[in-house]
Amino acid sequence: NAPNDLNLNKRSICLNLRRPEAIELVKRLIMHCDVVVENFRPGVMHRLGLGYDTLQAIQPALIMASSAANGATGPERAYPGYAGVFNALSGAGHLTGYTDGPPTEMRISMDLRAGMSLCFAVLAALWERRRSGQGQHIDMSAREAISCLTGHALMHYTLNGESAGRQGNADADGMLAPHGCYRCKGEDRWVTIAVGSDLEWQALCRETGHPEWLRDPRFADAAGRLQHAAILGEALNTWTASQTPEAVTARLQGAGVAAYPTMDSAMLANSEHLRQRGAFVTVQHARLGEQTVLGPPWRAVDGQPERPSPLLGEHTIEILRELLDLSPAEIEALEANGVLT
Repeated sequence: NAPNDLNLNKRSICLNLRRPEAIELVKRLIMHCDVVVENFRPGVMHRLGLGYDTLQAIQPALIMASSAANGATGPERAYPGYAGVFNALSGAGHLTGYTDGPPTEMRISMDLRAGMSLCFAVLAALWERRRSGQGQHIDMSAREAISCLTGHALMHYTLNGESAGRQGNADADGMLAPHGCYRCKGEDRWVTIAVGSDLEWQALCRETGHPEWLRDPRFADAAGRLQHAAILGEALNTWTASQTPEAVTARLQGAGVAAYPTMDSAMLANSEHLRQRGAFVTVQHARLGEQTVLGPPWRAVDGQPERPSPLLGEHTIEILRELLDLSPAEIEALEANGVLT
């Protein structure tokens, strides 16, 4: 599941924030922190007694990163939201899907985009702290983070007064044509093909056995090919339907055309290319045992995860001992009073 996938190399502590003793423990932990990240609704941290002003008084160089659906200001700041709502609020959902279909809801990718945006903001704040020595409070709106993905559509509206619509797999910028997923031989097997230049278009015509397309005025340039994408798509589907994605890929890549099988999870897990790159890491999970996970998508010295995602609260006692130097008796009392969860 997502928490298990996204929390490699982290430790987990669980505190019952309804208990004042837990709030005091958080304040003591803040003294050991560079960054606090929270995504409660605006105002919750303040009501808990953990607002930025309070925490900064404890740790002046602290960076606090707050992420909410609509940010901490504005008339819609109190509205809750999850990934599908971010998708709708940002305008991305209206652009995603087929021309004759409804908007398409995207979920995990929306959360990941918001998280990456917050990470970039934190890194920028850490860099600024090196220069100034000052911490700061970051107020991020997940809605705005995802709206940044739709800048081309917003610009189209502000310049032309037209609201962009859904175009399926077609290239929204009108630069790549043909561009899409095409059915191949086998059950639910597909290949993705994207033609980015006239040279690639010429190679595609040769490899598919359609040299006559090169003389067809409808396909003379990318704009024409985009306008007649349905005709080209039908012809390409006919050509790919009798071949495997791997065969199409080998043929087109050999001719310099961008093409690749549309991979499912099984294909990813068994990818020889990813295996040779060291993309997969084996870790020992406390409950699930040995598991294979994807490591970071870059290669660097000591750049791979050393431990699995934690169980919820797995390191509570370890952290309280290590950072706050609490005794076994103190920890036992906290457990008895319902402070630790």
